[in-house]
Amino acid sequence: MVCDLYHQAPTLHAQGVQLVSTDEKTGIQALERAAPSKPRLPGVAGQASQHELQEYEYIRHGTLCLTANFEVATGKQIAPSLGATRTEQDFVAHIAQTVATAPGAQWIFITDQLNTHQSESLVRWVANTIGATSELGEKGKAGILKSMPTRAKFLSDPEHRIRFVYTPKHCSWLNQIELWFSILVRRLLKRASFKSTDELRQKILAFIEYFNATLAKPFKWTYKGRPLTI
Repeated sequence: MVCDLYHQAPTLHAQGVQLVSTDEKTGIQALERAAPSKPRLPGVAGQASQHELQEYEYIRHGTLCLTANFEVATGKQIAPSLGATRTEQDFVAHIAQTVATAPGAQWIFITDQLNTHQSESLVRWVANTIGATSELGEKGKAGILKSMPTRAKFLSDPEHRIRFVYTPKHCSWLNQIELWFSILVRRLLKRASFKSTDELRQKILAFIEYFNATLAKPFKWTYKGRPLTI
């Protein structure tokens, strides 16, 4: 299902369907290097592959959680959320913020099976937003809200205008947002120094703006969803 959607992304986009790959990158640290980095010394063994000599001691200024949406058809980031926590309320707020960018459109979110992605709050928000009339029941007891499987079944209903497609367990690598997170780490986070979480937030948002303007393109997805070996 996930790979089929990736291959259908250009057609879905032309039809106005918003197909996005969504996940959180937690614990992004605002680390300030205790001393400035220095240029590498030419001819010194072990330094040939380094851009600079980096201070190994840090001052820690806290962490942020980035919840991001990779638009599969265009490669752009849309409506990112940055906050201190990753709760089910945070995820619902992120989905609401994302849908608000095209409130009348059909939305398909590809995500993993984390409990916050199949929560009672998310079911209630989706049901209210799409005008579902089904009785939701009660969490832990009966109906749609009873358990994670019953909630996931409702959230992934293909008849819904807003729905979620879940990667199989232990296959979060199928989620294209993970590829984009690796770009973020390599191009921004790995070698940077941040004096506060506010500076970290500003730098991440600035990178996303830069990425969308100059680097964004869809990933060339070749995996068909079948086993690679027998």
